[in-house]
Amino acid sequence: MKRLFSALGAMALVLTIAMPAFANKIVRIAYVEWDCALASTTMVKAVLEQKMGYKVEAMPVAAAAMWQAVGSGDVDGMVTAWLPVTHGDYMKKVGDKVEDLGPISTDAKVGWAVPSYVTINSIEELQANADKFGGKIVGIDPGAGLMRMSEETMKAYALNDFELMEGSGATMTASLAEAVKGEKWIVVTAWSPHWMFGRWDLKYLEDPKGTLGGSETINTIVRKGLKEDMPEVYAFLDRFAWDSPDQLQMVMDWNQEQGADPYENAKRFINEYPDTVKKWLGQ
Repeated sequence: MKRLFSALGAMALVLTIAMPAFANKIVRIAYVEWDCALASTTMVKAVLEQKMGYKVEAMPVAAAAMWQAVGSGDVDGMVTAWLPVTHGDYMKKVGDKVEDLGPISTDAKVGWAVPSYVTINSIEELQANADKFGGKIVGIDPGAGLMRMSEETMKAYALNDFELMEGSGATMTASLAEAVKGEKWIVVTAWSPHWMFGRWDLKYLEDPKGTLGGSETINTIVRKGLKEDMPEVYAFLDRFAWDSPDQLQMVMDWNQEQGADPYENAKRFINEYPDTVKKWLGQ
């Protein structure tokens, strides 16, 4: 009996030594509650858990808190930094405390969008048609960089008969869905890639003053020291990138299906696009 316990003890010791160093480590990822951020973050979580054996905590927070958390090292990273404009101010504040691993998606854009049946094409035409829009520009969460730029845009174009409505990504798309259903005029703060551009026929209003910025990228930002602490996690996040904006938009659209579970959809992607996932894993 003593030999048995001794053997079991030795086996446990060997297993403990052989166990990967990351087995008890938790990866913490912060994200803003945008549909694109949810899709990308959940994909990272699923790959790290399903393919690499880590435990991941994905924490939804406001944009300012997300950047602050990465800068302070309270979280390990994020995959939803819109640069150089939308999150540019946040990057300036913590840039020396974080590492930019580059884009996960290119050709990203923010702006104001309207349904294609709306007969104006420029922000310059809004003021003269304020009554048709009910004097409202439907926005998202107040801490978003897009909302800050939208406030500047209202001043630049003297949109005195409009009010920028605060809300969330979900309330914005709900308002858009209701308007499209009745073919009513509506203008919303928008960004792409986003599933709403696949769901409805929309167009961005021209922005001749350029107050809403130009083409952007969605980047991965990690805390300083992650490369040394979790080299495999760092390497994966460094390789993680969608093959195209359409691929990200596809997963976002899956997440809008009735009863959808973003984590199950991430697992679905892992199964249906193995070559993409192999690239992320460096295989």
